[in-house]
Amino acid sequence: MKLHFSITAAEELRERGGGRYLYSVCLEGFLLGKARYSQLRRWDAQLRQLFGNAVPAFPPKFYLVMTKSMADERRSQLEQYLQNVTLDSNITNSDVFIAFFRKLQQDTFKIQTERAFLDVYLADGSNIRLDIQTSDTAERILEVTLCKMGLSRELIKYFSLFFFQDHDDGALSVVKKVAEFELPYVSLQSMKELHCKLGIRKWYMDPSLDTLLMDCRASLNLLYMQAIQEVKRNWVKPTEGQMQELELLQENANKAKFLELIREVQFYGYVRLDPCICDYPEGGCSADIYVGNNEINCCIKLPINQTKEVSFKINRLRSWQVTFLGATKDGEEDTLELRFEYNDSGTWQWIILYTKQAFLLSSCLKKMISEQMMKASKEGQEMEIEMPKSTKSSKKSSIQQKQVVHSGFISRKRFLVRPNEEDCVFEKIREEDL
Repeated sequence: MKLHFSITAAEELRERGGGRYLYSVCLEGFLLGKARYSQLRRWDAQLRQLFGNAVPAFPPKFYLVMTKSMADERRSQLEQYLQNVTLDSNITNSDVFIAFFRKLQQDTFKIQTERAFLDVYLADGSNIRLDIQTSDTAERILEVTLCKMGLSRELIKYFSLFFFQDHDDGALSVVKKVAEFELPYVSLQSMKELHCKLGIRKWYMDPSLDTLLMDCRASLNLLYMQAIQEVKRNWVKPTEGQMQELELLQENANKAKFLELIREVQFYGYVRLDPCICDYPEGGCSADIYVGNNEINCCIKLPINQTKEVSFKINRLRSWQVTFLGATKDGEEDTLELRFEYNDSGTWQWIILYTKQAFLLSSCLKKMISEQMMKASKEGQEMEIEMPKSTKSSKKSSIQQKQVVHSGFISRKRFLVRPNEEDCVFEKIREEDL
């Protein structure tokens, strides 16, 4: 699947002859680094040596002095290139890909490779302090942390690193999932104003997958810590009876039984977003969003002081888009929206959520689709083994006729850094992930 790459700015460099630009490369809305066209072109040549035609076409070189419109056209083309190049996991897992973004992050934020300490937080608020290199990737840091905790290596794939914020009122905001090739130490320095922490959370949307992790003490402890915090922070909604049973199991430190029971509790294993605004069933409604277990669940506060709970099932969703809407009026932060196309009683309609966590929500949707496909593939293989030869071909064909889902984002075009010019205009960029 494509990563949420965007190029939000083309900054003109004041060099002799003019016409040279520095492009701001963002991942999930946060600045990853700044690069020239020539740097990206050399990187493309390295990728092409390894992967040939699997690498998408690179934007052509201009032989005339760049104008503003030419720079913006190139910005759009480079953005599309970055999105397309991440479709191939062989490319994103390659040393050439990882080394480029490692250098890009370090050069942009002027952080050299050296030893440093990094705190990785667990769900209960405790932390593990690691002695790292500032150039260590998230994949490396996650592996070291979990192995230090005694987690079996084959279970590492069920967890991920996230940036999150702890608020004074006790609320927790998940800011973003950290990409495997990202440098957490550098990213934390670049996000200082957000006061983010780096933490480990499980990374799957199907609560039933907990059962695969119950035999390992380390993974059991991680699941238990996260479940306890979800109860304390009201991310889950147990009934009064369920709450009494959970409290008793917690007092007795019966972790396995606690996790077995909490899987029956509403919203367990979901990611809860910060309160946001939606346009369903009418514009301007505030909503609490829970995403997981193949649904987007919205607890919507209606203008008539009533609350309506609506579940949007993932198998009735056809596409979604993330859109940059530009800065708010006070200029404090960008506004984002996620809109998804949903089949409601036979009619397709767009549902819009205005949330700064739009990219996180998009990642959760991708994860749910991916888990559905893996589950269907596994079930299809089992059916093929069990079925008589005469029925194999027809059954296999029907299994493969799955819902096609498109996702993408309308990225901001951004702005050339010049006085008295428009900050942004809009441009539609379609992305086909699956």
